Amino acid sequence: MIVSSPLILDDIRSTLGTVRFGQRLYVHHEIPSTNSEAMALAQAGAEHGTVVIADSQTAGRGRLTRQWYSPPGVNLYCSVIVKDLGRTGDLAEWLAWMPLASALAVAEAVQAVAGIHLSLKWPNDLVHHGRKVGGILCESLSVSLPESIVIIGIGLNVNLPQEIFPDDLRQTATSLFAISHQPVDRNRLLAQLLYELEQSVEELSIHGPSRLRQAYVMRCKTLGQRVRAMLGADQEVVGTAESIAPDGALQVRPSLPVPGRPTPGLIDIHAADVIHLRE
Repeated sequence: MIVSSPLILDDIRSTLGTVRFGQRLYVHHEIPSTNSEAMALAQAGAEHGTVVIADSQTAGRGRLTRQWYSPPGVNLYCSVIVKDLGRTGDLAEWLAWMPLASALAVAEAVQAVAGIHLSLKWPNDLVHHGRKVGGILCESLSVSLPESIVIIGIGLNVNLPQEIFPDDLRQTATSLFAISHQPVDRNRLLAQLLYELEQSVEELSIHGPSRLRQAYVMRCKTLGQRVRAMLGADQEVVGTAESIAPDGALQVRPSLPVPGRPTPGLIDIHAADVIHLRE
């Protein structure tokens, strides 16, 4: 039996401690994708911090065009419109760090509300003992506007029992309920998530990624792991993930020489499907 709190606008607002994130909040019973809906709102001029949340998605998506499993009534699927208001640093750095900062914020919110420590798999997967609990999909608005806009999409498995996952996900994914055996109030979790996300985005915009990087490294399960980074076009790098670069790249020391590189120094991975390898 699934026990999960319904998403209620007044309940979300009752514990919302943000200045701008979630002050304009759209709650849907079912839509194709919260990111697509937020993108349309942003193109129509929606304000910074506008949030779209759905109880179910019919066409939810994750990184690398993968489908995101989005059953109704149990999880969190939301998207936040973020504009680069007050940004003092480099735009490319701001964009590169947005997924990492968002994943860190979700992990902090989960710990505050559910008491569960989630690790981060670079760049933006939330994991518990190797199983995926949530993920982030950041998409930039590709239109000519005076400010840059990013849609932060968040999918988090909250009250879904382990046996309800599809067969192809049951061994690789899990939920907060499956970990703790306690239902989580989705309204309170969303309010805390928006608070932590607002704090992280403000920190990134005003002070850059330095302090966020320290916190991210503390949670990053990828560091110290032997990994395979799939770069596309049948290219890959196998080696040990050693650090996170100032620009958010994963720094990998390859096990074998890489064509075109005379010495096996660190390689900065900016975008790749990274697999943790077992020794």
